[in-house]
Amino acid sequence: MRAKALGYGVVLLLVILSIGFQMGFAASDWSRFVTIVLQAGTLVAAVRVARVRGGTRLASAVAILAVISSLLTWVIRGDIPPAPAAIVNGLLVAVAPLAIARGLIRDLRSNPEVTVATLQAVLAIYLLLGMFFSFLYGVLGAVDADKLFSEVAHPTREDELYFSFVTLCTVGYGDLTPAGNLARSFSVAEMLFGQIYLVTVVSLIVGNLTGRRRA
Repeated sequence: MRAKALGYGVVLLLVILSIGFQMGFAASDWSRFVTIVLQAGTLVAAVRVARVRGGTRLASAVAILAVISSLLTWVIRGDIPPAPAAIVNGLLVAVAPLAIARGLIRDLRSNPEVTVATLQAVLAIYLLLGMFFSFLYGVLGAVDADKLFSEVAHPTREDELYFSFVTLCTVGYGDLTPAGNLARSFSVAEMLFGQIYLVTVVSLIVGNLTGRRRA
């Protein structure tokens, strides 16, 4: 159980580090590369802790391929284009939550007791969901920046990440609003996912964790 808590804790820490890094440093070639490395590590850690049969080797191969391809692109082209970087990271972030969810469901079936490791897993999935949508916004912004936000002509990676988590939490500050139909569709989908996840999965896990401790 301690090993499981440590594993999910590492995944959660990697996700938080990735978010903090992207919010703390302006978008550039080196920051995109470091982000890809962090996401690759997140993917491998998530698949490993979920104990997906044969998944660790495959995840490691995909992660290494993503890092090496990005590095070669950087060396040959002299830069890492925003759109390919967003696609690569989006694929990595899209797989990690599925692996965590699969491992979590298997653990709960074998042992329905809710632990700190369970809470770490569901929080990691929630944060990864916000990051995944931020990468979708990144791809859309790289293709057509005018169709992303009405208030910003050239949105940055920080804008996309900030808007994603504000939308996921349904805070709706209004300082950034989607401009095109596709951006609006993404934001609506993210709001629905975020609210449904919070009021069902997270609340259920936290409630059972609190109840178990009181008992």
